[in-house]
Amino acid sequence: MAQQSLGVVMNGVTGRMGYRQHLVRSVLAIQEQGGVELSDGTRVQLEPLLVGRNENKLREIAERHGLTRWTTDLDAALSDSNYPLYFDAQLTSVREESIVAAIDAGKDIYTEKPVATGVAGALDLARRAKRAGVKNGVVHDKLYLPGLLKLKRLVDGGFFGRVLSVRGEFGYWVFEGDWQQAQRPSWNYRAQDGGGIVVDMFCHWDYVLHNLFGRVQAVTAKAVTHIPERWDEQNRGYEATADDAAYAIFELEGGVIAQLNSSWAVRVHRDELVEFQVDGTHGSAVAGLQRCVVQSRATTPKPVWNPDLPETNRYREQWQEVPDNAVMDNGFKAQWEQFIRHVVEDAPHTYDFLAGARGVQLAEAGLESSAKACRVELPELSL
Repeated sequence: MAQQSLGVVMNGVTGRMGYRQHLVRSVLAIQEQGGVELSDGTRVQLEPLLVGRNENKLREIAERHGLTRWTTDLDAALSDSNYPLYFDAQLTSVREESIVAAIDAGKDIYTEKPVATGVAGALDLARRAKRAGVKNGVVHDKLYLPGLLKLKRLVDGGFFGRVLSVRGEFGYWVFEGDWQQAQRPSWNYRAQDGGGIVVDMFCHWDYVLHNLFGRVQAVTAKAVTHIPERWDEQNRGYEATADDAAYAIFELEGGVIAQLNSSWAVRVHRDELVEFQVDGTHGSAVAGLQRCVVQSRATTPKPVWNPDLPETNRYREQWQEVPDNAVMDNGFKAQWEQFIRHVVEDAPHTYDFLAGARGVQLAEAGLESSAKACRVELPELSL
């Protein structure tokens, strides 16, 4: 079988997300399977060049996985014509500058989100990429989760009738770091370093809502810092200046109302760390990372409110499991494959810098709504 190689500069692989999801579970997994299969049956094998600021960490990762190409010199990596694709998983605060450099070097670009620290910067990147004629994509990983793929199948099949509302719960308890080590890096809780759950999660909520139910037209949000003091990786106490929880109402086109709670200060009493309940005139569904259950109009029970009697209905047992109907791969890897096909054979990929800018716009609007205690409308973005 014919095969070609595609060099990819991977910047930020020493971080948790860049290493686990993008290097190991995506790029190296694609290598192990023999590359990305194209429409004509040929395969594209990825050849990573690791980039980061910590030489020791880069060397250790490269040796662990038998990789030979790594550097702390981003400019040198971008000047290497053997690596026409640039990937960025750095801290948000330094991402924009590196992407500009990659655009100027003529690289096609795939990046984690947020794509920039503000809407103006995100739109500037989109316009720069368009002028330069480089292909660009932003990670939209949650759309590839089995639970949301099943939910999309229900939407496309008309299961819900007219969608009325979406209710989402996301989060878990992140330990403060004093008596148990935190599960997330300390910069997540410092606003000056680009932290905060609104900046982190509203970019996700934008593309989930946009691609399943419609564009977000307005938001009313409250962002809070429930845990004001935390301890970092060196067990030093620090002030948590970023929000660790956000409670929001999103108004979507078509009249759909979405309510999403996001929190790193909540203890889990649900089946998965994120769950979405969708209610429509003809049926409802609850989707998580993996599972999705439904209840149709014809099978909906008829509860009666009576607080004087013990509840005997087993409501969870009255829902039906949605089958997989297909083999579902790792969501990050699936989007890598889609973007590679976009780069090599111009296959469709709609999750570009403009889509990434919409996520940044929603995060900005959410923070503005919280700060001003008001409803904020979102104009439709364009280039």
